[in-house]
Amino acid sequence: MCLSFPQMPEKLTATEKTILEYIAGHRNDFLFLTIGQLAGILDVSEATVSRFARHVGCSDFKHLKKVVMDQTAQEGPARKVANTLAAGDGALLEHWMERQRDCLERTQELLEQEAFDRAVQAVCTARRVFVYGKNASRSMAQLLTFRLRRIGIDVREMASGGTELLESLATVGAEDLVIFFGFSKVSAEGRVILDCRRRAGYTTLLFTGQFYHERAQQADISLYVYRGEEGEFHSMCAAAAVIDALVLAVSSELGAAAVASLDAVRALKETYGPQL
Repeated sequence: MCLSFPQMPEKLTATEKTILEYIAGHRNDFLFLTIGQLAGILDVSEATVSRFARHVGCSDFKHLKKVVMDQTAQEGPARKVANTLAAGDGALLEHWMERQRDCLERTQELLEQEAFDRAVQAVCTARRVFVYGKNASRSMAQLLTFRLRRIGIDVREMASGGTELLESLATVGAEDLVIFFGFSKVSAEGRVILDCRRRAGYTTLLFTGQFYHERAQQADISLYVYRGEEGEFHSMCAAAAVIDALVLAVSSELGAAAVASLDAVRALKETYGPQL
């Protein structure tokens, strides 16, 4: 399929034709390349690629990528990665660190302190804490489970789906807390967790990237986490930071009990660590 650009000159140099043919024939690959990588593949200079971009009506290489991306049938995670790479072209690490700072600042600004305080009390007063996460969120569920266990919380990670999740839910009772993750939407499993609380009476805590949820999808407590705009590669940086803040706040609330649990872990490591 041909590509269209803001302006297409009547004549292109042989080198520019080579660049155009590569982009048209390798669109998906092109979207993941830096200007330096493209120049290396075609054995031309970065300045030559920049001149080509301007010659076809683009302001720079980043603009060229956007024009190609808008004409490429790419969906889901691949498009998100391509969008993010295009935004940070030439200085990916610096760009990504800036995006993380933005995610942290936006989360700090938008996360309600009252909701955070309620979450701390819910964890501290629960008989047991059950944690659920799927896909990328499962890493956050594992992190939270690990950290809470170290300070003496009776915490269990739930199966990621299927009937095993239902078997876990069947054991959850009125004095328990279920923590789950639904950043872009509440999953089918999350909806089951919310529906079952009517029968079992447990409390629910949702980590979310949305402010509005339909009534049936509203948790008892919601903690907002900003992970980036729609269409971007979403980060877990802010989610991990909120998890660590939650664990620290719970540790402070528990006081000596949390310290005693950590000391017990340290004592076991000193005794048996060398054998493992």
